[in-house]
Amino acid sequence: MAEAKHAARSSAAPERASDEADKRQLQMAREEGEAYQQALHYMVHQVADTGGLQAAGDYLVGFAQERAEGMWHLHGERLEWLEPPAGDNCHLEIAVCDGADKRFIPSLDIQATLVAEDGAQRGQQVGPVTIPFVWHPGLYHYGRNLAVPGEGTYTLRVHIAPPTFMRHDHTNGRRYAAPVDVEFRGVHVTPGREQPETGG
Repeated sequence: MAEAKHAARSSAAPERASDEADKRQLQMAREEGEAYQQALHYMVHQVADTGGLQAAGDYLVGFAQERAEGMWHLHGERLEWLEPPAGDNCHLEIAVCDGADKRFIPSLDIQATLVAEDGAQRGQQVGPVTIPFVWHPGLYHYGRNLAVPGEGTYTLRVHIAPPTFMRHDHTNGRRYAAPVDVEFRGVHVTPGREQPETGG
């Protein structure tokens, strides 16, 4: 399991009933967050090869690492299944949640960097690379395939830029204003590629 180092102290804005969100709405948001956290913990701790979670700024940030895998891509008006490019051997997933209600946060600009900690590839760096949003039937997240130099232990650095979307409301909306950097050390990466899909 990855070890979280230098975690920023969580400063998630408190949630208070307002003219935009009454107590019931805030409770429903927390329930949505609890459901998302169940799916996130399942992915991080039971599905992925490795993963971790830590609080940072206004966020709760999670990651999961698996083998490189194919995806559906929209080309024009048609979906096309594409296997990962030759050389890609790692699939990195990032989940960013609100630190208060624990819901997934969309429309973020996320950069990730992997730095090898040991072996012949010690010091080699992958990234920084942009981690885009990926639709998933069980867990909304950001993710992409990467090419890492080999199996071993890595430091994962995640940078989250302040989002440009508008925030409701005057009482609760003062959040996500600062860039956040998260670092996970001791991430054991197991490279590989999923078998190509044959179904349609």
